[in-house]
Amino acid sequence: MIKRLIIDGAYYLQTSKAYQAKKVFFYNLLENNQYKYKKYVDIFMVTLIFISVAVLIREVKHEVPDYLRFFSSYVVSIIFFIEYILRLWINSSVTSIIVQQADHNSFLSQDLSLFKVLKKILYVKLKYIFSIRAIIDLLAVLPFFHELRLLRVFILFRIFKLFRYARSFQMLIGVLQSKKFEFITLGVFASIVIFVSSILIYVMEANNTSSAINTLFEAVYWSIVTISTVGYGDVTPVTTEGRVVAMLVITAGIAVLAFTTSLVVSAFTEKLDEIKEVKTIEDINKLKRFYLVCGYESVAKEVTRKLLLQDSDIIVLDIDPLRIENARNDGLTVLPYDPGSIESYKKLNIDIKKQVKAILCLREDDVQNVYTALTVRSLDKDIFILSLLINDVNRKKLLFAGINNLVYPQELVGLMTKEFIGKPVAFEVIHELRSESNNVNIAEIAVTERIVENYPIVGEFGNKNFRVIILGVYKHTSDRFLFNPIDSTFLEVGDYIIAIGYDVFIKEFENHLDTKAKNG
Repeated sequence: MIKRLIIDGAYYLQTSKAYQAKKVFFYNLLENNQYKYKKYVDIFMVTLIFISVAVLIREVKHEVPDYLRFFSSYVVSIIFFIEYILRLWINSSVTSIIVQQADHNSFLSQDLSLFKVLKKILYVKLKYIFSIRAIIDLLAVLPFFHELRLLRVFILFRIFKLFRYARSFQMLIGVLQSKKFEFITLGVFASIVIFVSSILIYVMEANNTSSAINTLFEAVYWSIVTISTVGYGDVTPVTTEGRVVAMLVITAGIAVLAFTTSLVVSAFTEKLDEIKEVKTIEDINKLKRFYLVCGYESVAKEVTRKLLLQDSDIIVLDIDPLRIENARNDGLTVLPYDPGSIESYKKLNIDIKKQVKAILCLREDDVQNVYTALTVRSLDKDIFILSLLINDVNRKKLLFAGINNLVYPQELVGLMTKEFIGKPVAFEVIHELRSESNNVNIAEIAVTERIVENYPIVGEFGNKNFRVIILGVYKHTSDRFLFNPIDSTFLEVGDYIIAIGYDVFIKEFENHLDTKAKNG
């Protein structure tokens, strides 16, 4: 009966969306560094830690108000205790263990052994409880259970909880853990040196009445101080034999320090690229809007240069070391990720719909651009994708992959050549318009509700007062571009005004379109 209830309860919780959603929510809140609200929880917990320590320091020589002591001893402890229980809960899934074991036994036509299941659950939970982090969490709660003044020192264990909330600390631990074997070897070596030197100095000095080393504890103390090259000078050997031991210990201490330094430096050097990558992703997640350039070759180089002139944020994805290096040399933010892999976008952890203005597939390889387009389209059906087309026979494949617009260099060169041969002066004018050497710009001005409210028809723009030429209006509803529109052309939200003029005048014109209602 009890077994049946346990199995049914486990299946119910395992399939309950509400229960699983709550568990995922608390997991994200406490463990998922990519979850946007976690940082607020971390800041809150760090604040509690510092308040507790401040109260502890204040108590040493000053009277602390009862409410503050109550807050530190009980409120903070209760919050930490709840956090401890939540971490114990989300660390592993009891229901999952029961369900898996029940399915396994059912498949083999065997009866479920509750003892076996409980043993598995106990093992998983105890493994977490006896982990370093869980022990620190538990010690941090101890002042709540004890009123003895001495036990308040356990509040200091709350400081160690900072490792949970600060990413830099976690990164430091990760770096040091990568050299775990070397550090253990170093620790063993240092321990042997301390042990041997302590015995030696004790044997040499303990029977000398003028020596400060009279006990084994003082000998160990002297060894540690000497091997660490601190050298307080309060305990020193007086015999010749003792001084010989001191010279040996000092030499060993230098070796220990040099070994330690080299280990830390080499660990950080090996992890430097990974640390930079994590920091880059954090910075990218803070960007509101940016262009995602997939592949960095000659065309991409030119496109990004133009976009940078418009102060646009650009992120480049490429896996070729040489192209990555070129992009970095051009001052771009680059991640060594494959743009055609879904894993790359998972690592980026960005909201494509909200953060990415457009995906630019600029590899000079149609196959790679197709892969990238298919991958991106599987993640978001609406994001704008522009791709370079190298071979015209692949045009349909790229369009089938979901690319919105194609740029075919040969076609563009043909058009430019035709114009240049037939109308060289007109071509030069157009070329000059797009030249970076002048301040003339062709701008797209999005028609907003405010602009429609201020200027419902083109004839009311007053653009001539700003020395701006209206080239045309793109009508969003009919997907048509009206070249040189008549004055009575109505505007709608979502349309675009295409204007030509000097940058400064266009900006003034945009302000003018937005400010009439305010002035009215």
